Amino acid sequence: MVRSEGARQIGDTAGAAPEGAAPPAPRHVAIIMDGNGRWAASRGLPRFEGHRRGVEAVRRAVRSAITLGVDYLTVYSFSSENWRRPPSEISELMGLLKLFVRSDLADLHANNVRVRVIGDRADLAADIAGLLDEAETRTRANTGLNLVVAFNYGGRQEILRAMRRIVSAVAEGRLQPDEIDLSTVTDALDTAGIPDPDLVIRTSGEHRLSNFLTWQTAYAEYVIEPGFWPDFDHDAFLAAVSEYHRRDRRFGGLSTGAG
Repeated sequence: MVRSEGARQIGDTAGAAPEGAAPPAPRHVAIIMDGNGRWAASRGLPRFEGHRRGVEAVRRAVRSAITLGVDYLTVYSFSSENWRRPPSEISELMGLLKLFVRSDLADLHANNVRVRVIGDRADLAADIAGLLDEAETRTRANTGLNLVVAFNYGGRQEILRAMRRIVSAVAEGRLQPDEIDLSTVTDALDTAGIPDPDLVIRTSGEHRLSNFLTWQTAYAEYVIEPGFWPDFDHDAFLAAVSEYHRRDRRFGGLSTGAG
């Protein structure tokens, strides 16, 4: 069940954070990791170096999420639209994915991180699909941070897949049309069982959702980080969480300060 307050107190379940303590962590933080290419271009480096340094930023974000007590961290690693990039860049990105899984999976597992992958795997190369399956299978019993990797993912495409599942259930007589409600759609999405994001962070200063978690982010708070993704570190993560806690989350109701 999604917690209505969208956050929990680190080390203090009684209420407000004690003086000097870290701010409470949003239960679910989602990140649009943007700016690898521009980071590299600004330094006269090849785009691949930006992507490589972006992987290092992912490692930092995972450590920060664990330190802050975040339950779910979703990273937008490869979108459905990214296949439009030059073949050489796609090959480099697939190589980095393979390297990340092979070199980092053991460490994630040792730190009790559970890996989940969302996105369309139907037409992925066998070696890539196998690595994703391995990451999920090996960490399935872990009970710490849930690292959700959005790979070959698009929000609209995800909703389309959900609609097809629902239509099939109706056609087969397992579901009546008047039984379809918000929870029916939510349960048909790739993210079934995962609470909606409380906080979405986008790096590089862009103000776009970019087809990311279109359904799930209806009431998320957005924080735009001006820096490029390879520079994202613990201080930037903490600053985004602090900004999140300055927001008044009303979910369509009145402000908590309203009379």
